[in-house]
Amino acid sequence: MFELIRRVAEDDPDRVGLATHERSWTYAELRDAALSVAAWLRAERVARLAVADFEADVVVPVLAGASLVGAEVTQYPPDDASVIEDLVERFDHDVVVTDRRDLGHVAARLVAPSEVLGAASAEIGTPPEERPHLVLTTGTTGAPRGVRHDWSRLVRGVARVAPVQDERWLLAYGLHQFAGLQVLLHVYAAGATLVAPAPRRPVEGLEAMRALGVTHASATPTYWRFLLARARSDGRGLPDLRQVTLGGEAIPGPLLAELAEAFPHAGISQVYAASEFGSTGSMRDGRAGLSVDVLDRGDEADVDMRIVDGELWIRTRSGMLGYYGEPPVDADGWRATGDLVEVEGDRIVFRGRSSEVINVGGVKVHPLPIEERVGSVPGVDMARVFGRPNAMTGAIVALEIVAAPGADEAEVTRAVKAACADLVPAARPRSIRFVDDVATTGGKIIRRQP
Repeated sequence: MFELIRRVAEDDPDRVGLATHERSWTYAELRDAALSVAAWLRAERVARLAVADFEADVVVPVLAGASLVGAEVTQYPPDDASVIEDLVERFDHDVVVTDRRDLGHVAARLVAPSEVLGAASAEIGTPPEERPHLVLTTGTTGAPRGVRHDWSRLVRGVARVAPVQDERWLLAYGLHQFAGLQVLLHVYAAGATLVAPAPRRPVEGLEAMRALGVTHASATPTYWRFLLARARSDGRGLPDLRQVTLGGEAIPGPLLAELAEAFPHAGISQVYAASEFGSTGSMRDGRAGLSVDVLDRGDEADVDMRIVDGELWIRTRSGMLGYYGEPPVDADGWRATGDLVEVEGDRIVFRGRSSEVINVGGVKVHPLPIEERVGSVPGVDMARVFGRPNAMTGAIVALEIVAAPGADEAEVTRAVKAACADLVPAARPRSIRFVDDVATTGGKIIRRQP
C-alpha cells in the first residue's frame, strides 16, 4: 500500500492523489503523512489499532503508514458510540484513532488524528515480512466479522493495473469496506486521483461527479439506482463518465441497460468480490452475471470457481487468511460464497444470497427476482423485498417501494400486483408499503429476515 503511493510521489510529487470538495492532497503530501503515521506507530509500539474516522485524508495515510511498519489497522464504520464500543471489545483494540467526542466510554486509548499525522518522520527501514490488515464485513448477513488479510496478497490483485494518471475515481464505498479498499488500491496502482466526498451517499457522489471532474466510478447497484433517481428528480443531468463499475450485490440486467443509456460513452463493468475471497476480475460485456468460463480453470489459476448444490464456491490466491479470533483457513482452499446461482446457457445467473431466502410455508422464495420485476414497473424508483414473520406460514413476502416523484401510489400498487400475478402464490408480495428510503448497510439493500 505505502509503496504504491511512494512510487508516484518520487516520480511526480505534485500529482493530485486525493481530492474532496474542501481541498486536494498531492502524492508527496500523502507519502509524508504516511511516514509520520509509521513513525508514530513505531515510537508508541502500536502493533494493532482501529480508526473511527471516515475522512479519506485521515484514513489513507493511516492505512499506508500501518502497511509500512506491519501494524494491523481496522477502520470502523461510521456508526453510533454503542456500536463502536462493541467493536472495540469484540476485536480487542486498545488504541483508536479518532476525533469523535462521543466515545468517552470506549475501553481503549483514544488518539486524535492530528497527533498521529503530525508526528515527526523517522527512518523506517525495511518493512517486515508480515503486513497484516483487518477488514470488517458489512454485516448484511449478521454482525460484522473481522477478515484477516496481508497487504502482499491484497496488492497482488492490482499488479497488472496500467499507469493512467488522468483518471479521477469516485470513492462511493467506505474505506472500511473491502470494495472501498479495492478502489483505493486500483487508484494508487494506476497513479490516478481518488475523489472522496463525505459522507459517501449517492447525493454527495453525484455532486462530486459534477463538480470535481470524476471520470470513473464504482458503486453498488443500490447506490447507482439512488444516484439515477436523484439525477432524474433534480433535472440537472449526468456527467459524461468514462467508466461505470458495479459490485457488492447481484446486478439486474435492466439496471445495466439503464446505466448504458445514462452514460453512453462509459465502459460498464461488473466486479464480483467479497471481503473473504477478494476480487475475481470483471465482466465487461453488458450482460448480467458471470461467464461460465470462470468455472473449473484448474489448480494453477489465481481464481477458480465451481457450483456446488446451487451455490457458488471459490478458490483464490488473493483471499483472506482467516477470521479474527478463529483458526487460520487454507488460504488457497475452496470456500462457499453464500451466493445462489443457476447456469443459463453460457451465463452464471445470481439468484440471491442463501441468508436472504424467504421460507413461505416450506416454499423457498428468492427476493432478488421479485425486486427486478417490481423495479421495472413505471413509477418505482427502488424496491426492497424481504421476509416478514407470519404465525401461519413462518414468513410472508413483504415489499417496500420508493415511488418516483409524482407517481400515484394506488396506480403503482395495481401495476406491481399485475407484474407479480404470474408468480407462485408464495412469492407474491402480501405486504406492500411505500417508504421514503429502503434499509441498507454498506450501500447494499438488507433483505434478510429479522
